[in-house]
Amino acid sequence: MHNGVRDTPSPDEWPPEKGQHTLGDKGYHNGEGPTIQVAGHEVAAGTALHRGLKARHITMIAIGGAIGTGLIIGTGAALARAGPGSVFIAYTMVGFLVYLVMAALGEMAAWLPMSSGFTGYATRFCDPSLGFALGWTYWFKYIIVTPNQLTAAALVIQYWVDRDRINPGVWITIFLVVIIAINYFGIRFFGEFEFWLSSIKVVTIVGLIILALVIALGGADGDRRGFRYWKNPGAFNEYIMEGAAGRFLGFWSTMVTAVFAYLGTELVGVTVGEAQNPRKVVPRAIKLTFYRILFFYCLSVLFIGMCVPYNSPELTFATKQTTGASASPFVVAILEAGIQGLPSVINGAILLFVFSASNSDLYIASRTLYGLAVNGNAPRIFKRTDSRGVPIYALGMSAMFALLAYMNVADDSKTVFGYFVNLVTIFGLETWISILVTHIWWIKARRAQNLPDSALPFVAPLGINGSWGALIFCVLIAVTKNFSVFTYSRSYGNFDYKNFVTGYIGIPIYLILLFGHKILTKSKGVKAHEADFYTGKDIIDREEEEFLAAKAAKKQAQGEKKGKAGWFYKTFIGWLF
Repeated sequence: MHNGVRDTPSPDEWPPEKGQHTLGDKGYHNGEGPTIQVAGHEVAAGTALHRGLKARHITMIAIGGAIGTGLIIGTGAALARAGPGSVFIAYTMVGFLVYLVMAALGEMAAWLPMSSGFTGYATRFCDPSLGFALGWTYWFKYIIVTPNQLTAAALVIQYWVDRDRINPGVWITIFLVVIIAINYFGIRFFGEFEFWLSSIKVVTIVGLIILALVIALGGADGDRRGFRYWKNPGAFNEYIMEGAAGRFLGFWSTMVTAVFAYLGTELVGVTVGEAQNPRKVVPRAIKLTFYRILFFYCLSVLFIGMCVPYNSPELTFATKQTTGASASPFVVAILEAGIQGLPSVINGAILLFVFSASNSDLYIASRTLYGLAVNGNAPRIFKRTDSRGVPIYALGMSAMFALLAYMNVADDSKTVFGYFVNLVTIFGLETWISILVTHIWWIKARRAQNLPDSALPFVAPLGINGSWGALIFCVLIAVTKNFSVFTYSRSYGNFDYKNFVTGYIGIPIYLILLFGHKILTKSKGVKAHEADFYTGKDIIDREEEEFLAAKAAKKQAQGEKKGKAGWFYKTFIGWLF
């Protein structure tokens, strides 16, 4: 007992009694009012987020984060560099890696959906310094990526309107105002907007997959290609070196490309604090994300490899483009099949992709800064919310950095901005590494406190072994992701120092934040038997009970009219949309 409030239950007292008051190191609940702040979870008016994201919002936001220009454009460069066999194998393997990361995150999020997101799990179950480093690098990534997406959207419009006619800054201003408004009007509005944007993404990708299959089978021009290009010029291309070593380097470069194409799927961990019934919604979103990734990515790269040979002159031209339809391998396949008119449609889809990405990137940036403030790693003003549950100060600060998009319009500053983007991309991979490390510590703590799998709403299928395997794989890719800088090139000689610095400086920045925080605060890692699994869980339990009761009452009032249409949607379509 502590001032009339019972401490967090010990492992021997699990499960805690229903309604039991708990005390955490960062908050309290005395039974007489709402908890002010509980170990990374805010519920007080003025600082709490609102649970306005429905199940369909979460599942579509999850897949929306995975589908972007990395699929519709980035696969072209990978195909030209490594060949269709390498691309298909790499995207399939990394897709499974993504699932392991998502499952690790889902196990923690389903048990305790905290408003501070996965930075809160790192702080609470592993090490406060890890949460500090993870949060700030993740926020830094998205305040750079957001303006870059805005600039990309303005460049895509140049497909129809030349920049000499209308300055790109005009389009940047329009897009910036729109995404700030979407984020400002509350989580329900944001969720609904992203749901429809992501739905259009899904329709677009499904359409392109079907089109690529039709082209491969000869439905467009009568030329039944099949796996012809896997035989000539071949399934594996040589990169940097000749022979088997060159084919392996091509394959490994594609592994790196695939990892960065998948980055963003972890944003489900940012949304858990605003999800309705998160213990059911989050595991479902994670499972569906795995199936969707296999469907969208693996089938896309397989069919594109059947339609376009890696030595195609048109593909070589496309990979030299910066953005827009001309840079997409799908457009190359369409042009080679003699189909007219579709490139403009695909350019419109790419515009939608980058706009959706900029919208969700600003959301992630604002919620990450909010989570840092909740954990005491950022000024307290950033955890203040308005009546709609929007962290307006965190949103405002993050939106200010979106103004960097105007800098990217000028050619002289565009190169410098490109270095910043290259710098922050590794932070996404470090996020996966941090999530996996946190999950490993989480499982060790569960075992130490005798918290069984049966008590958890969701358990990572491969457990600690899956997280260890994924962690080793992620670290290996992080260390070797820019291996080409050590090879000879006429443009930079034997060592490309510029790309070396921008490609790897993110690692020492992350380590400096981690150990700098540890030295200055003298923080210590969380011991397995001391990890706090219960503080604030009673609040989540109560929220879940209230939600389910309200849902049951609404269902009863509507007369239990589910019908065959609902069954058909859930069985055959719900996994896709």
